[in-house]
Amino acid sequence: MKKNKGFLLIVLLLNFSCSLDSNLKINIDIPAASLVKLEQYKEIVVTNFWVPKETKDFNLSQELDDYLSFELGKQFKGKMTSKAISLENEDVFKKQDFWKNLSPEQKQALFLTGKAQYTQETRKAILEKEKPIVDGPFKTEKKGLTERKIFTLELSLYLISTETGEALYQKDFKEMKSDENPKQTAQFVFYELIRRVKQKFFRAILGEGKAQERYLITK
Repeated sequence: MKKNKGFLLIVLLLNFSCSLDSNLKINIDIPAASLVKLEQYKEIVVTNFWVPKETKDFNLSQELDDYLSFELGKQFKGKMTSKAISLENEDVFKKQDFWKNLSPEQKQALFLTGKAQYTQETRKAILEKEKPIVDGPFKTEKKGLTERKIFTLELSLYLISTETGEALYQKDFKEMKSDENPKQTAQFVFYELIRRVKQKFFRAILGEGKAQERYLITK
């Protein structure tokens, strides 16, 4: 009799557990449509970037070239190359003839180029903390000054046809990070910000999926 009671208890617990888990939360990748069919191209040429104001002790154009060439090279089945060109001003991205005449011998290829700016600033703020309630509620006392660095990466990316000079893709990105470490370097934070851009950029041109939560209903 005791065995039967134990068996019934187990069955009831299992049924209760199943009823709780009737809606299971799962993570799935939602595919995105690719804005540029890269499989139609044999080569991507990464150029230097138009940088209106250089960052001290940091070659922004070269860092972008190295990073994007390496990361995109892992996904793109064609050839990745780099090319230094003369960019007179930021209006050059709208001039189709400039890009079409830049490398007329290159067929089925794209220029990956753009304009970029990377800045950092130090901001000061007064931190306050709650004081124990003695004379009245919500009394505060000053804790002192604190400093934090604000890093901002502004980047416009273009994919331009070498044959027509037409921009097949153009997108502006802006990523920011606040850091309390007064000795934090611009180069260290740059890689965190450019990774954020990469995720959005690759999702658009490669059709990479985006992880989203969904519920699996079971009965």
